[in-house]
Amino acid sequence: MAASVRDNKDRSRFELDVGQENGHELAFANYRLTPSAVIITHTETPRALRGRGIASELIKGALELIRRDGHKVIAGCGFVVDYLDRHPEDADLVA
Repeated sequence: MAASVRDNKDRSRFELDVGQENGHELAFANYRLTPSAVIITHTETPRALRGRGIASELIKGALELIRRDGHKVIAGCGFVVDYLDRHPEDADLVA
């Protein structure tokens, strides 16, 4: 369904390309950096692709990148709050 999540540092967002029959769409999660944490401020999935778990895949990949870089995460949008509530295995990342 999708390629891996990448950190677009120039745009301060995590991105996920989502394949479609006529090309691809982009799901993304904007963030702000602090010295010790990444604040995910907004998550966006193309309207036509909502309800398919794409945003969850995006946040899962973003959290893996945040963990790899040794940072913590702050949920700055409702979707990330809900995702973290549903995934207690990521509680160690919460700042």
